[in-house]
Amino acid sequence: MPQIHNFSAGPCILPKTVLEQASRSVIELDNTGLSLIEMSHRSKPFEAIMAEARQLVKDLMHLPENYEVLYLQGGATLGFLAAPYNFLPEGGKAAYVNSGTWAKGAIKEAKLLGEVEVVANSETSNHNHIPDIRAGVYDHAYLHVTSNNTIFGTQYKTFPKPGIPVICDMSSDILSKEVDASQFDLIYAGAQKNMGPAGTVVYIVNKDKLGKTGRKIPTYLDLAQQIDKESMLNTPPVFAVYVCMLTLRWLRDLGGVKAMEMINEAKANLLYNEIDGNPLFVGHAVPEFRSNMNATFRFKDESLEPIFDAMLKEAGISGIKGHRSVGGYRASMYNALPLESVQALVDVMKEISTSKG
Repeated sequence: MPQIHNFSAGPCILPKTVLEQASRSVIELDNTGLSLIEMSHRSKPFEAIMAEARQLVKDLMHLPENYEVLYLQGGATLGFLAAPYNFLPEGGKAAYVNSGTWAKGAIKEAKLLGEVEVVANSETSNHNHIPDIRAGVYDHAYLHVTSNNTIFGTQYKTFPKPGIPVICDMSSDILSKEVDASQFDLIYAGAQKNMGPAGTVVYIVNKDKLGKTGRKIPTYLDLAQQIDKESMLNTPPVFAVYVCMLTLRWLRDLGGVKAMEMINEAKANLLYNEIDGNPLFVGHAVPEFRSNMNATFRFKDESLEPIFDAMLKEAGISGIKGHRSVGGYRASMYNALPLESVQALVDVMKEISTSKG
C-alpha cells in the first residue's frame, strides 16, 4: 500500500513499532498464553504494565517525589470537572484563561461547582494568540490554562506564574517539549495525541494539595482515592495503558523529551517557513504563539482549495482539513509524525505555488 502521511488532530499517529507490538499483544501478551485484553487487570503482568506506565511519566517529566501519576478514563472532558472538584473549595473562586474551544469547555464545567473568573480571553480575535493574564493580586484557588490549542494552532511558550496554584490541560502537547512540572499542581492530558490511543487520560498531581476543598467528591473523581488504589479503583482501560507504556518506552529510547523537542522544532520550522515564504498561504496564529503541534493556515485565494486537496490526496497526505472554526488547513505534527511527512506536505505546497503562483 502507498505511504500515508497522517496529520490527524487526534486520535493521532503512533510509532509503527508500537503499533506492531501492541497488535501482537491482542493475540498474546509476552508468552503468557493470554490476550492482553482478556486477562485480569489484577494479574501480575498487567500490574507490572501499570506500574511501568506510571513510572515512565515520572522519569520522562522529572517529577518531584510528591507527585503521582494516574491513568483514568472519561477523556480530558471529565478532567474539566475533576480539576475543580479536587482544587476548588466550597464557596471558592477559580481563575481561567479562555484561549480556545477546550478552555471554554473547562470553564463551563467549573461553573457547575463555584465562581469562575475569566482573567484572559482571546475570543474576539478568534483565538489567534495566547492572551496575557491580567495584572494584580490573585485571591483565587487556582489558575487553569490550556497549554496547546489544537483547533486554532496556538501554544504557551512560557507559562504564567500568578502566585497561586496552576492547573493545566496539556492534552495536545504533553511530552512534546520539556516542561517544569513542579510549576503545576495538576496536569491532565488525553493520551490520544502524543502518548497512545484514545481511552485513557494521564493525571499528574501534587498529592500534598489534595483533600483541602471541604467537598464531598464522587468516588471516581476523587484523585486521592485514585492514588490510594494506584490507578485501579475500577477496571482500567488495559489496552490504552499498555500502548501508552510502549509509546513512553519509544520516547525514552529516542533520547527522552529533550530529544523529542528538538525534532518537533525542526518539523514546525520546516512547515512555518513554507507558510511564511509561500505567496499563496497565510497562517492563522500570531507567529510568537504558533503551536509546534498544530499548524493552522489557509489560502489567500480559497478557490485553490479543490486543486490543493486533489494534490494532497495524490501525495498520500491525510487528516489535514482545518476545523470549521478556522477553516483552511491544520497540520498536526505530534511526536510520532516523522520529518519526512512534513517535507511531503511542504513539497505539495511548493508545487501548487509553482503552478498557480
